[in-house]
Amino acid sequence: MAQQAWRKIRMLVSGIIVGVSVLTTAIDRLASVTLVTGRSMQPSLNPEGGSNCDVVLLNKWSVRNYEVQRGDVVTVMSPKNPQDEIIKRVIGLEGDLIRTLGYKNRLVRVPDGHFWLEGDHHGSSMDSNSYGPVSVGLLQSRASHIIWPPNRLQRIAASLPPNRGPLDDEEEEG
Repeated sequence: MAQQAWRKIRMLVSGIIVGVSVLTTAIDRLASVTLVTGRSMQPSLNPEGGSNCDVVLLNKWSVRNYEVQRGDVVTVMSPKNPQDEIIKRVIGLEGDLIRTLGYKNRLVRVPDGHFWLEGDHHGSSMDSNSYGPVSVGLLQSRASHIIWPPNRLQRIAASLPPNRGPLDDEEEEG
């Protein structure tokens, strides 16, 4: 009888270990959720401010090859503090010419292996306009859906704010 009990306990413990391992891998490689705090992405995220924070679904699998497009909302490890993860919108990709909003240079060509990130609320965002192009190696995930609060349940579509995005060569010369 005691031997059967120990066998069941061993099976339970091994099942828990396997389950935790699978769950940890899924969270690390596939998807997770995060609470978005702050005003830097208003009005897209946290439009009401205050304590009404959006919870978003983060798709980690979709960025495993570091492929993003202009307008994607992504999370990256902060270039200023690697312990922090920040959420911003991709404005420019490598090779794009960007008109900055207060960076040390008025125009910046995004170097290879980098992208230009900005918050939607320019007055309240620490982004590429503060620290320059961001290495794609810091990319963590793409925000795909707002999942909380229930009245804001929606897909997060890739879109560029008005008058943001890369300039073409004629604009550079003018």
